[in-house]
Amino acid sequence: MAQVEATTERVVAADAEKVFDALADYSGTRQQLLPEHFSEYEVREGGDGEGTLVHWKLQATSKRVRDCLLEVGEPTEGELVEKDRNSSMVTTWRVTPAGEGKSRVVVTTTWTGAGGIGGFFEKTFAPKGLGRIYDAILANLAAQVEK
Repeated sequence: MAQVEATTERVVAADAEKVFDALADYSGTRQQLLPEHFSEYEVREGGDGEGTLVHWKLQATSKRVRDCLLEVGEPTEGELVEKDRNSSMVTTWRVTPAGEGKSRVVVTTTWTGAGGIGGFFEKTFAPKGLGRIYDAILANLAAQVEK
């Protein structure tokens, strides 16, 4: 079983604090950023960054639906880490300044992939599919904070 990783980034025309606050707002803004691949969104505890417990289902492909129950932490400034209680999946959102009135958002998800031939296909194709989903989230984020 190999580690699988998907990383996507985007420069957003808004200051880092505003961008981070939007991402950390699980009880408000975050749900609005999610594309059609997400369903059953529910904040179960907290709702703003550290200490939040949020649930959703992620349908990455027509056959693959992942039931996610995520604990949110903020280990360093400008960083949100979502650890799935139901799997090995960990998603890290990093927001850093990228010049005057801009910020860079990098999202990285890692998980322990399947073994054998299934694992080969997962490692080959899953990062691309997840990258497309994150591109949509980041586009929605930019539209939200660049207003």
